[in-house]
Amino acid sequence: MSVHGERPILEARGLTRRFGGLVAVDNFSFSVHEGAIHGLIGPNGAGKTTTFNVISGFYAPTAGRVFFRGLDISGRKTSALAAMGLVRTFQGSTLFQEFSVLDNVRVGRHLGARAGFLSRLIGTDRLSEREADAKARETLAFFELEELAGEPVSNLPHGHQRMLGMAVALAAEPKVLLLDEPFTGMNPEETRRMMALVRRIRDRGVTVMLVEHDMQAVMNLCDTITVMNFGALLVEGAPEAVRNDPAVIEAYLGSATGNGAGDAA
Repeated sequence: MSVHGERPILEARGLTRRFGGLVAVDNFSFSVHEGAIHGLIGPNGAGKTTTFNVISGFYAPTAGRVFFRGLDISGRKTSALAAMGLVRTFQGSTLFQEFSVLDNVRVGRHLGARAGFLSRLIGTDRLSEREADAKARETLAFFELEELAGEPVSNLPHGHQRMLGMAVALAAEPKVLLLDEPFTGMNPEETRRMMALVRRIRDRGVTVMLVEHDMQAVMNLCDTITVMNFGALLVEGAPEAVRNDPAVIEAYLGSATGNGAGDAA
């Protein structure tokens, strides 16, 4: 659980990202404490996705710094961050559709590994490969996907593909898992199952930060919620305080859709 007296496991200080004349993220600071489920929300175009892209190494910050476990990771590549234990899932599917379910999770194991991915995948390191296979099957069992191990990913329905994407990320043994809209396109039952999985992942010792538009899920799942608006920090706090904050209510009611669906930034 979060211990607020300790150094944050993930922190942004004065984070700024510009695209030409557009300031997508504007002097934005936040901190995520170990053991937390931390939500990042905001109305359309608030800068949430850009912030995730900077944290996870897709963009370098224009200004400001990102710290992971006390180390300045600003501008480091995604692969280097995964090897350090900062792993992200994606809103769009990045699964290998023609690979089996099991092979996708085995790929995830290599995201967090420093040894050569190709040599391991083709089995030149047999002992490591047997260990990776066992760990991959254990991860599938955690997500109740073990019976689908041999299925091509292209055969899976949407909800199962989203769970597999999380399984691939968890197989990399993250310290912090960044979830990019984990509940998108899910029906209420699938959302409930995914929320339970996120809690179980946290209970395994993984700190979780998520960007999400499903407000009911966020309010029921997160320990702390950070609200962005126009690229900057609006409010941060516990779900109940955030839900009732007049600035948050005004930001959402004043947005084009009022429900925060979609995010151009």
